[in-house]
Amino acid sequence: MINVSNYRLGLLLALCLGTGAPLSAAPLNEALKPLPAVPTLDPAKVELGRQLFNEPRLSVNNRLSCASCHQLETGGADNQPFSIGFDGKPVELNTPSVFNASLNFKQFWNGRVDTLEAQVEQVVISPAEMGSDWQTVVRNLAALPAYQSAFKQAYPDGVSAANVQNALATYERTLLTPNSRFDQYLLGNTEILTTREKYGYQRFKDYGCIACHQGVNIGGNMFQKFGVMGDYFKVRGNPLESDLGRYLLTKDEEDRHVFKVPSLRNVAVTAPYFHDASAKTLEEAVDVMFKYQLGRNPSQEDKDLIIQFLKTLTGEWAGKPL
Repeated sequence: MINVSNYRLGLLLALCLGTGAPLSAAPLNEALKPLPAVPTLDPAKVELGRQLFNEPRLSVNNRLSCASCHQLETGGADNQPFSIGFDGKPVELNTPSVFNASLNFKQFWNGRVDTLEAQVEQVVISPAEMGSDWQTVVRNLAALPAYQSAFKQAYPDGVSAANVQNALATYERTLLTPNSRFDQYLLGNTEILTTREKYGYQRFKDYGCIACHQGVNIGGNMFQKFGVMGDYFKVRGNPLESDLGRYLLTKDEEDRHVFKVPSLRNVAVTAPYFHDASAKTLEEAVDVMFKYQLGRNPSQEDKDLIIQFLKTLTGEWAGKPL
């Protein structure tokens, strides 16, 4: 009798607090884990990084900022097959979302750098993206009194390339998208998902999708060949140098067509998909994954269930669903 009363009390308190689940609900013991809390970082560095994220002076002609391609209102990317560089020409690879990028074990599709700071460093000097150089960037920022003051507040040595990179990376580490319905489910609110969404999660595991899309970011923590069970590029046609993936870095034949496995968080709002933006819809992307990565031919019902599960991975930004 006491246990029942305690449960009812917990349920009542939970509903009053708006959690939607009893306070006693325990996190599920699943291979996938909910997002961690947004880290508490130096507010001065975070705010400076936010300003720099929206600063077109990082590009050679003052036309392009980080936010130009990583639009926080549209899933952290730009919904274009290929973002437009400073010179008005499209880049070679589809822009991944900046949301939750700090949880990836490497940065860029080919995983060529380990840190967000290094990613910033390369984007600014990329001849296809911002096309600038760090000496020019530092000079331009240091000429502005507002930035002089902001950098002095955050960094004793003021404006420098390393500090620009660190401020941007610090801000990007706060760009997590918590409170997806799936995260709420993992935290113990098992009623937040419909029966079909739960079936979809089970199919996601049963078919082996979870072998690569794993960890807290549901991807982003390993490399994998694109076309394990078939020659995706031969069927697609029009082979490009950018299709070579990590091979361009290592020249190791085993790295041909190998890419970082992307995170599936917010996948329902970040079309188009893959490095080549070849899948325009989530349905197309799931079909490609089954054919070329799993070598399986599932029923339409199973694919529909998995897509319903994937839609539960959409989190929140600034207190609103993406």
